[in-house]
Amino acid sequence: MSKFKFPTAYTILFILIALVAAMTWIIPAGKYQMATNATLGKEVPVAGTYAPVDAHPQGITAVLLAPIDGLYNHQTYVAGAIDVALFVLIIGGFLGVVNKTGAIDAGIERVTAKLNGKDEWMIPILMALFAAGGTIYGMAEESLPFYTLLVPVMMAPRFDPLVAAATVLLGAGIGTLGSTINPFATVIAANAAGIPFTHGMLLRILLLVVGYLICVWWVMRYARRVRSNPAASVVADAWESNRAHFLGQRSETRLEFTSTRKTILCIFAASFAVMIYGVAVLGWWMAEISAVFLAAAIVVGVIARMSEETFTQTFIDGARDLLGVALIIGIARGIVVVMDNGMITHTILHSAEDLVSGLSTMLFINVTYWLEVLLSFLVPSSSGLAVLTMPIMAPLADFAHVPRELVVTAYQSASGIVNLMTPTSAVVMGGLAIARVPYVRYLKWVAPLLVILTLLNMLLLSLGALL
Repeated sequence: MSKFKFPTAYTILFILIALVAAMTWIIPAGKYQMATNATLGKEVPVAGTYAPVDAHPQGITAVLLAPIDGLYNHQTYVAGAIDVALFVLIIGGFLGVVNKTGAIDAGIERVTAKLNGKDEWMIPILMALFAAGGTIYGMAEESLPFYTLLVPVMMAPRFDPLVAAATVLLGAGIGTLGSTINPFATVIAANAAGIPFTHGMLLRILLLVVGYLICVWWVMRYARRVRSNPAASVVADAWESNRAHFLGQRSETRLEFTSTRKTILCIFAASFAVMIYGVAVLGWWMAEISAVFLAAAIVVGVIARMSEETFTQTFIDGARDLLGVALIIGIARGIVVVMDNGMITHTILHSAEDLVSGLSTMLFINVTYWLEVLLSFLVPSSSGLAVLTMPIMAPLADFAHVPRELVVTAYQSASGIVNLMTPTSAVVMGGLAIARVPYVRYLKWVAPLLVILTLLNMLLLSLGALL
């Protein structure tokens, strides 16, 4: 009798779409009145204006259309994912061209040799950099290319793909959870709550620092265990196939680190630097940073003296390697499309409004936290969740004698914890797909850490409510 094999990420997401569609037949449809927030430039719900509307149950046709609508649909809170999907494909082509030159392989060999057994210290350093990106500008979809880059870097010293994926996902994720000046989470939420985003900064910094240290400890402990015993890896059954896929058939002869390969690596690094600067400072999004990597791929091809045919085929092959990731992103976004089309998003928010009314200070902030956790599953966009919930929850905090900045912290920490594991997140599902780590295995591995971080969130929120 064969063992049960858990379904792939694609099947899991389709099941979730079907479940959300079923919810639209059970949960009454409703909607808040909307008003334009001049500061945000977006419409936000008005507290106390919820009213039932005609039901919009979603059937089998809506379920089948959801992945397609998820790619190009533009809802109030969650935009279509076509720009992210195309970005992933272009990144795949860019990495395919760079890999073809041997520059990354040669660079990995030099880095590994220089570290000389101290490879594990890459983890806290890189996680600090990703955490900085998360807390400063909410690093999310733009972290996807780093998965492809870091998996071979981590596997060379005999770590596994999960170490690489966790370094990126938990690094950027804990930064977003402890956002300080993140314009896509903290700033939007504070504006929607009617307070300066600097209010509550010290508590968020404490959350960021302690959370970062906990995540580093968790990943480094696992990395050491895997390197000493590969059988301890959560993907131990795919150890050899993963090494063949990510490291290739490497010979014992070291690749020559030529001036051409050095130049290509400089262009490679500069591309990511330009991407980060563009997003953080210039307000770029997927179209602009996709153009950066497309241009970088062409420059690399010219420097490596690739023929037009070789360059084109290599780029297409690289994009093909990440096609599955692009499809996962569209399917994940389709869950939110079904919920919004079924008109149940505001009904769920209205239930949350009723639930927290009249609670004591500490109970209010902890119930608010868990309500934001629930809503984060349904609205994986941090900015969308802020626009949706803060205009409702912030005024309620006044009646509970809770500072509004504490509600903002509850929102961002709840959103941050959920976006470390939710299957509705394109970053979680896409990053794990790139690293070839099954979602269910990652979930089992990260679950105890999520419990620790959740207890940390609740402790600090409770202290904030008491002080």
